[in-house]
Amino acid sequence: MSTPALSELLHAAVDAVGGAERPGQVAMAEAVAEAVTDGSHLLVQAGTGTGKSLGYLVPALAHGDRVVVATATLALQRQLVERDLPRTVRALRPRLGRSPEFAMLKGRSNYLCLHRLHEGVPQDDEEGLFDPFEGAAPTSRLGKDLLRLRDWSDETETGDRDDLTPGVSDRAWGQVSVSSRECLSASKCAYGAECFAEAARERAKLADVIVTNHALLAIDAIEGAPVLPEHDVLIVDEAHELVSRVTGVATGELTPGGVHRAVRRSAKLVDQRVADQLQSAAEGFERLMELALPGRLEELPEELRYALMALRDAARGCLSALSGTRDSSVQDEDAVRKQAKASLESVHGVAERVLEGSEFDVLWYERHDRYGASLRVAPLSVSGLLREKLFDDRSVVLTSATLKLGGDFNGVGASLGLGPEESGPLSGEGDQPPWKGVDVGSPFDYRKQGILYVAKHLATPGREPSRSDMLDELAELVEAAGGRTLGLFSSMRAAQTAAEELRGRLDLPILLQGEETLGELIRRFADDARTCLFGTLSLWQGVDVPGVNCQLVAMDRIPFPRPDDPLLSARQKAVEEAGGNGFMAVAATHAALLMAQGAGRLVRATGDRGVVAVLDPRLERARYGGFLRASMPDFWYTTDRNQVRRSLAAIDAAAQDD
Repeated sequence: MSTPALSELLHAAVDAVGGAERPGQVAMAEAVAEAVTDGSHLLVQAGTGTGKSLGYLVPALAHGDRVVVATATLALQRQLVERDLPRTVRALRPRLGRSPEFAMLKGRSNYLCLHRLHEGVPQDDEEGLFDPFEGAAPTSRLGKDLLRLRDWSDETETGDRDDLTPGVSDRAWGQVSVSSRECLSASKCAYGAECFAEAARERAKLADVIVTNHALLAIDAIEGAPVLPEHDVLIVDEAHELVSRVTGVATGELTPGGVHRAVRRSAKLVDQRVADQLQSAAEGFERLMELALPGRLEELPEELRYALMALRDAARGCLSALSGTRDSSVQDEDAVRKQAKASLESVHGVAERVLEGSEFDVLWYERHDRYGASLRVAPLSVSGLLREKLFDDRSVVLTSATLKLGGDFNGVGASLGLGPEESGPLSGEGDQPPWKGVDVGSPFDYRKQGILYVAKHLATPGREPSRSDMLDELAELVEAAGGRTLGLFSSMRAAQTAAEELRGRLDLPILLQGEETLGELIRRFADDARTCLFGTLSLWQGVDVPGVNCQLVAMDRIPFPRPDDPLLSARQKAVEEAGGNGFMAVAATHAALLMAQGAGRLVRATGDRGVVAVLDPRLERARYGGFLRASMPDFWYTTDRNQVRRSLAAIDAAAQDD
């Protein structure tokens, strides 16, 4: 495909979606076209406003091979399927001489299960045997949700939970959906011919472009049973999230509640003696977990080993008994059997994995105020898994606004299983896949649109969430900005403390994460310029409020991971034992990614102006400060507190004049 042809296609697509062609978008499209033609791998950093979805869709559609696009968020999936792809396909059809088909594919539990809807849910004993549609009071929230779902089932063409507006509770959805392990399979299900999940898979098989999520991509790679159709090009958008999403899919968990669920489900179908063995093992595990203290287990304690051996063996016994018996007296036996098998396989699999004690796994206890204790096991690293499963036999393009940390792609590349980037056009050492990184910049003039202010006069933060000097500084900045503040905090306690303190000092509305749904909070923040929104992790990456309502982004401290985080501390230790700098490779890289994402909340459009204020002097004083600053947008930099207050006041005055 020649460059003029690509330029013509891109121009037509940009016109179709009502956008403006940007130099970074053109550079990205050219780099993607080269990668998919060569079958090579590409990392593309494309700043907010570049129009990166068209930057990869146009060359991918023009190339003609089947493409999978994986995103981290529902919002981007919807944008691609409902806006960008339909308009782009219509614009390119006369020029390509064909009309590429596209489809969205999600995990099975995202689709309404007609068998569950019509036949009812195999109930656990403690919940009672009842039809949820008959047993739930129509006036209760659950009852209303279930009645809505039944009505919706006659109207929906997709059965996709995300097409149901307004949504329903997780508990209600759980009554009408199944996991892939619980599914009877289309060939054995009375409703197989009408199955929404199967229909989605069939549409995906016929599509030229399949839009999916990181989790399904991870399942496709990890579990060895393909859920995505064969494809020649993989595009991973929001790629900065990929490692954490793959880690989540590869993490196993055992809880007393989950084990007892397996007991209840299997007891209906197996011999009493076999069921009693699992019950006894479950009780032993539960007693142990009642005493579990949160933290990493570097060695498997003897008492836990025995408890897990008992669970593994009892679960295996139940699975064997399930496969050898039938009981027609059990209502809807196939569904009950499938549900029991899914729970037993989960218990057996995690227990077996922990007992094998791989040096590449991290094991820890976790305790939740609501759900109690759990035993978790996760891979020390997913880089090897990604290197082996992601980059084999296809061209892979990974893109995000934040892939260059500390000024290069090597940190993100290493987390993906890629070797160091070299100065040549492609890198790759030994068995490392060849790749190159391209930064196509941003349409925004960051040095004119934003200020990065570091409050170097403050005391270095300690472990306590309350810092009086930081709160004084924050109050003065918020007051100078006239509100308009997104407060990003490293912990929920710190966010709560700041919100309570500033509500007492300032006559401004201050919203706090957790007091309303996140969507409602963001809507209220965007509707009122004087409003402030304080919160933690999801706000660092999930807020898109262009215009005058977000002109100050304040970070209370550098968001290093907690020192007691079992997985990240284990990863840091592993790097150090291998002779590397564990702090820079893990803790600083983690913080750099969040700070880059957080700072990106400020400038979302060409007319945006404002300040990113970091209320942690280490960004200026510490040796790693330069690495962190190099990961953030190239704002004008200052440590002058008087200058930044004058600038905020001027920005506020200009906003009020508008």
